[in-house]
Amino acid sequence: MRDNLFVTDSIEAQLRELVATQADLIAGQVERIRLQTEQIRTQSEQIRLLTARVAELERRLGADSSNSSRPPSSDAPWDKKPAKPRSSRQRSGRKPGKQPGDPGVSRSLSDAPDRIVPIEPHQCSGCHGSLVGAAAAIAERRQVVDLPPVQAPVITEYQLLAKTCTCGAVTCADWAGADDANAAVVAPPGSPVRIGPRALAMCVLLTCGHYLPVGRATALLENLTGLHLATGFTARSRRRAAKRLAEKFLPHLQELLSTAPLLHADETTGRAAGALSWVHVACTEYLTLLHVGGRSSADIDNGGVLPGFTGVLVRDGYAGYDHLPALHAWCGAHLARDLRSLSDADPEGQLWATAMADTLAAAHQAACQAREQGLDRLDPEVLATVINHYLGALAKGTSDNLGVPGELAARARTLIRRFRRYQDMILRFATDLTVPWTNNQAERDIRPVKTAQRNSGGSWRTLQGLTEFAVVHSYLATATKWGKDKYQALTELFTTGPWLPPALAPS
Repeated sequence: MRDNLFVTDSIEAQLRELVATQADLIAGQVERIRLQTEQIRTQSEQIRLLTARVAELERRLGADSSNSSRPPSSDAPWDKKPAKPRSSRQRSGRKPGKQPGDPGVSRSLSDAPDRIVPIEPHQCSGCHGSLVGAAAAIAERRQVVDLPPVQAPVITEYQLLAKTCTCGAVTCADWAGADDANAAVVAPPGSPVRIGPRALAMCVLLTCGHYLPVGRATALLENLTGLHLATGFTARSRRRAAKRLAEKFLPHLQELLSTAPLLHADETTGRAAGALSWVHVACTEYLTLLHVGGRSSADIDNGGVLPGFTGVLVRDGYAGYDHLPALHAWCGAHLARDLRSLSDADPEGQLWATAMADTLAAAHQAACQAREQGLDRLDPEVLATVINHYLGALAKGTSDNLGVPGELAARARTLIRRFRRYQDMILRFATDLTVPWTNNQAERDIRPVKTAQRNSGGSWRTLQGLTEFAVVHSYLATATKWGKDKYQALTELFTTGPWLPPALAPS
């Protein structure tokens, strides 16, 4: 009996030890599972953050002029991509090349050539006899159009003559009595040798009309005309033109633009004298005004047009325009690029961006069709559908990005707030058919600043040179929009004074 009790106690002790061991193992397994669960949770959070970061970095690497506000000139030529099918641009329906009805520039034979060179046969192709003195007829005509050799500049001398009267008095003429209008050019004070208005106009045309640096413009002028000028003179010609335009042309243009029913405004950087400046533009289809300054609201107002303007102002999303009393309209091309940057980075997670871009493109197409039909507003049902799709895309974007970490989701939420806050501005083109969808007019008018800067090695030498270019380009761009030749407009500027646009638009 005692042995049986001893065995039983031994078995119970072993069982208790085994249970305690199993409990320790289970507790260890539970702790390991808890740690692994916590590790998985941490790793999942890190994966979400890294995924969002990778998407943001891919968005930045894939940013170009088609999906961001970067200018086309910033795109690397080896990275040019074909246009994506989701582009906001619509096909015009025209074939590439010359359009039907365009007169073209093909050359035809002139009936009055300046020089005729006959080419005669000297020997008969049949009997090999001489053809000297035989009658000739024209078998074929061909002409070569070429430039004459560069001639020396024309020098005109003006002489003041003095005459002695019978009474003995000597009377000398003055410059005001000259019949030739160019006589005023050589009138005192100043050097007795002057450069004429056509040469001045050509200097300004090459630098401000064809965007050449001053040195290259001077060399080209000498090669084409034989007129040898100093580089500094070419620069001073631009300065003289800007000074003449500041007296009458700029105030006249500011007054006209202030009364326009619709204006386009934009800004771009201009690097001058090693620092960064800003060039601002206010323009219409027939008027262009540029001025140089900073990027603040006060600098925008210094153009003398926008502070009192109360019409419709088409512009981008820069907050510096918010203080203006105009009725604002947001450029649809800028918004389409912002939406595209999100959808390209995360097509599945940012479906709302694609839906919003499609909504804006459809609204733009509907507005264009309504204008073609002569309507002054969209059909109420069409407009209601646009607004419904607009709000639906925002609701989708809000739900998809709610609580999602990462820079891409944060950018999406920022863009969604912008679309909610500025809905009236963004859809202005659909509610008012006189308002265009894009700000392309301003972007076209301000692009020569970048062209001239690039041609000059990436920077203007002086801020004054950039300011002068802005003034002269305003004159040339406006004259071109009215169908005037740039060279004739500049020649007129240096003779009788600047040409002034008579109205906001041709009647």
